[in-house]
Amino acid sequence: MHPAPSLIAFTTLSGAGFGLLFFLGLGIPGVTGWTAFAFFAIAYALAGGGLLSSTLHLGHPERAALAFTQWRTSWLSREAWAAVATLVVMGIYGAGLVFFEARIVPLGWIGAAGALGTVFTTSMIYAQMRTVPRWHTALTPALFLAFALAGGALLAGEARLASFLMLGLAGLQIAWWITGDRRFGEGGTDMGTATGLGGAVRAFEPPHTGPNYLLREMVFVVGRRHAGRLRVIAVLLMALLPASVLLLPLGHAGAAVAVLSHLAGAAASRWLFFAEAEHVVGLYYGAR
Repeated sequence: MHPAPSLIAFTTLSGAGFGLLFFLGLGIPGVTGWTAFAFFAIAYALAGGGLLSSTLHLGHPERAALAFTQWRTSWLSREAWAAVATLVVMGIYGAGLVFFEARIVPLGWIGAAGALGTVFTTSMIYAQMRTVPRWHTALTPALFLAFALAGGALLAGEARLASFLMLGLAGLQIAWWITGDRRFGEGGTDMGTATGLGGAVRAFEPPHTGPNYLLREMVFVVGRRHAGRLRVIAVLLMALLPASVLLLPLGHAGAAVAVLSHLAGAAASRWLFFAEAEHVVGLYYGAR
């Protein structure tokens, strides 16, 4: 599928932001006053900025509020409700820390659960799509949650925990790629099954004489060699380099390098997440 910059920014930034809110809800780090304000400002900037960037991919961003009306059937709508509820709860919790130096523990736990719940609903927007076999797996929610936890621990200043989580993230990411590369073929979908004709079926001529919405959004081909290099770069930047830097006594400079490296690697991973996703509609255009 087409790797839209707005969706890459959304999934990268919001995951890290809600991951930090999860740890803040648990009281990690145990900050109050203006220090707490700085942590919450970072979390809200990432989470809110990511959510706002996602509206840029809509044909009519002014209609984004309509997403709240479909919560019974749409994971996108559930994500919108979960995000707003979490940001409100954590805003009240954060206000207690900043202005009154009071930690309302139950409220923090509710906000932490909401933060992970929001990341889960985001992942299910993609994981529930049977038309994209690479995404339609339980590993997709696990991967989104792993990114949130690793990035959140890093931003919370938990260096040792973040290092372990990033190594786990690297392993999960590699497993997701390995299983994802097989899923389209294992599904048994081809032109014959899609048309109901069976056997070896090929198109007599292209379905369209020019570009259209489906070609722009659903059919995107990335070279295998190019994808392989990007996978190596993504794992190095999002996990291995930050984990190594955090174990060295480099202070705040090392932490800044680790954060920037992780976000860059996460963005590369998200680009591949969309670019390598093979929608079954591509069969009609000879993509497989």
